[in-house]
Amino acid sequence: MVFIDEELTRRLLEEAKEARLKAYAPYSGYQVGAALITKSGRIFGGCNIENASYGATICAERVAVARAIAEGEKDFVALAVVADSPEPGSPCGICRQFLAEFAPRLQLILGNLDGKVRRGSLDEYLPYAFNKDYFCAEEAK
Repeated sequence: MVFIDEELTRRLLEEAKEARLKAYAPYSGYQVGAALITKSGRIFGGCNIENASYGATICAERVAVARAIAEGEKDFVALAVVADSPEPGSPCGICRQFLAEFAPRLQLILGNLDGKVRRGSLDEYLPYAFNKDYFCAEEAK
């Protein structure tokens, strides 16, 4: 896999840092930001939004994807995620599955506020993703 260039990587990380500042995390204090770039070059930011009923919490990654989908974008190239943690964070299982629905080989750029960065692809983080190929119904394919 050929990754996006360093300049675009830096831009996505900066956009994710900015999105992180808008996070609503009154329960955990763990603010996360994401920046998703589409094939057309548009960038969509997202931040985590917590809820007292934790199951209703929405992660930054899914907010960014939802914003892109709502704007008619479905071809995703790369996603940067930034959190204030000792090591770069990693998308949770639900986010990995959600991302795999649209871009099984999505480039992931994971960073923290200290400048540490980890890069990979979604299929490395979720190698056996559940997808439409598992359904028996022909119309689902």
